Amino acid sequence: MRGRGVEFEGRAWLFGDGISTDHIAPGRYFHLRSNLNELAKHVLEDAREDFAKNVQPGDIVVGGRNFGQGSSREHAPTIIKLAGVSAVIARSIARIFFRNCINVGLPVIICDTSGIAEGDILAIDLEKGLIEDKTRKLKIAFSPLPPVMTRILRDGGLVPHILKHGDFSIGT
Repeated sequence: MRGRGVEFEGRAWLFGDGISTDHIAPGRYFHLRSNLNELAKHVLEDAREDFAKNVQPGDIVVGGRNFGQGSSREHAPTIIKLAGVSAVIARSIARIFFRNCINVGLPVIICDTSGIAEGDILAIDLEKGLIEDKTRKLKIAFSPLPPVMTRILRDGGLVPHILKHGDFSIGT
């Protein structure tokens, strides 16, 4: 994230509806839970076999409805972040997955993703609540995250935020 930590740009990877935490962190790699960097090499491979091998730092995961459904695996958003993804945006996001994303410092946005195509370059401003699809010259508005969530993201996640501020406050 550039600037004050709330603006970033990346290439879109499209995923459909119902991407579960099992798609994100396949169960057959359960033994890698204690080695998240190794597990990240398999991120989302059950949804798109080419993703883990080809994702680049800054790329953006674009989902459909109910992204992150299923079990509350905290390592699911963690390995997305470790793979270099700068944000997850989707039409709807499972509640626990949403919160886990914020906790690990992975920006997560709920908005209409229907106009975004594979490979589009997206610029996101979390504070303004705006995604600019630079490829298609579209602007997509979304409800900005509450200031406390933006601050947690800027600090790198919940644990770094609490270590920095000593509590859950949003500071100044």
